[in-house]
Amino acid sequence: MTPINNVVDITNFILHEMGQPLHAFDGDKIKGDKILVKTLRKGTKFTTLDEKERELDDQDLMICNAEEGMCIAGVFGGIDSGVTGKTTKIFLESACFNPVFVRKTARRHTLNTDASFRFERGTDPNIPLYALKRAALLIKEVAGGAVSSEIADIYPEPVKHHDVELSLAHVDRLIGKKIESSQIRKILKALDIDVVAETEGLWQVAVPPYRVDVQREADVIEEILRVYGYNNVEAPHKLNSTIVFAEKPNIGKLRNTIASQLVGAGFAEIMSNSLTKAAYYEKSESFPKKQVVKLANPLSSDLNGMRQTLIFNALEAVRHNRNRQNPDLRLFEFGNCYSLHPAKPASEVKGYKEDEKLALVVTGNITSGIWNSEDRKVSFFDLKTWSYNILERLGIDTQNCKELPNENDLISEGLKITAADGKDLFLMGMVHPNLLKNFDIDEPVYFTEMNWQTIVKASAKKTVMFKEISKFPEVNRDLALLLNKDVMFSQIKELALKTEKKLLKKVSLFDVYEGEKLGAGKKSYAISFTLQDTTKTLKDKQIDKTMSNLTRVFEQELGAHLR
Repeated sequence: MTPINNVVDITNFILHEMGQPLHAFDGDKIKGDKILVKTLRKGTKFTTLDEKERELDDQDLMICNAEEGMCIAGVFGGIDSGVTGKTTKIFLESACFNPVFVRKTARRHTLNTDASFRFERGTDPNIPLYALKRAALLIKEVAGGAVSSEIADIYPEPVKHHDVELSLAHVDRLIGKKIESSQIRKILKALDIDVVAETEGLWQVAVPPYRVDVQREADVIEEILRVYGYNNVEAPHKLNSTIVFAEKPNIGKLRNTIASQLVGAGFAEIMSNSLTKAAYYEKSESFPKKQVVKLANPLSSDLNGMRQTLIFNALEAVRHNRNRQNPDLRLFEFGNCYSLHPAKPASEVKGYKEDEKLALVVTGNITSGIWNSEDRKVSFFDLKTWSYNILERLGIDTQNCKELPNENDLISEGLKITAADGKDLFLMGMVHPNLLKNFDIDEPVYFTEMNWQTIVKASAKKTVMFKEISKFPEVNRDLALLLNKDVMFSQIKELALKTEKKLLKKVSLFDVYEGEKLGAGKKSYAISFTLQDTTKTLKDKQIDKTMSNLTRVFEQELGAHLR
């Protein structure tokens, strides 16, 4: 410990010798010659020994003089009341403070001192007087002081021994071995626990107040076992166990399955803190500031709120890696996100929401430094493929998923993917340039955030069907459609599958063209249709009829024209 002066060193010595914190005040600085223990008005300014000015809460217990506070009780002293080289008069204070009060105050002011460490865990309520006398005698012996007053001891309701009923049968059951009552009595006596009464198999024991962690029968039995020795309890020949319920689907197993799949695709898993900067949500429209779950006693301004989304943690990881010459990234994270429920009071448990998310983030090159291929940047469609592969792996029918345009203050050029029942599965897209600028990232970053719990529930509903591979060939037909620019391929695919439910097996886009020759606001899609009948070989007449129906529907519903 840092030596300060002989008086303070004596109080520190007592702290380590007996576990009782003490505080020495400069007697000449106690205004009005009064010591008052009380709380002060909320917002009161108080400067502690570390020279920091703090705002007190109305729940902070203070040791005061007649005019002002001198010490945060059980935590930290004030700068104006400590012992210095010019001190000639000392006032010694020794007390037992409520552990909960001290802990809340220490967390509120982010203070962790030797005194608060002891008080938070509970101190012996009967030792302050002895520790005070011990300190006074040491000051007299070492520092040449003289005791100049009587001791003022305020202890109106002395703490009594804790009365606990101990069943010898419970001792045998919890320990797993029968211990002789004479040995139990010997152990209790060594622990200063008195047996005050005995009946058949039941003992009334009195636990001394300094054993603040021994309040119940189970605590007494734990003490008996601790002294007896865990290694002296042999394992029985037979072990009994209750049946453990396993949830279906097994979320942990599914999580590991997808993690293995992503690692196989070149991803690396990250694990970030659920605590984040509340400032990230100051101007966010997608995740409003009013829905941030804020910490009452944050460790710092960087960890003062709970995250609502994984995107900020992902961008922090991207920035960290790029600043260390690692620009080509494929990362994923499973993590919980938290928010206040807008329609319910924050004072109730139901006012908070907790959802598990799965995030994918990619940036940089997908291939680089390979002699037989050119370097290629990762794209939106690479991320889309990896995202859809997760749904496919979990047995979710992606053919029935809907794609909706989605752009907000965090994502540009994005999509929202919903299940057939309309529930949101995931959002994906390119991270908004303004957000990238805030993180000093000058490379496009693509991000997916999946509602993991919704996906798991959808996976549980899957029905695995096996059928024989068709003996009859597939037929491919292509169409080149002239469309308005706002028409998406997903609309064409959905409309085609809805029109021809029996023969149409697959719809794919293999070319997109835009140019002045097509006209303003126009584009051309080259689309391939795969047809198959599982019972017979398709004939040209049937194929042509199907393609005519599809062409007609495209013209009527989407305003398409054949090129």
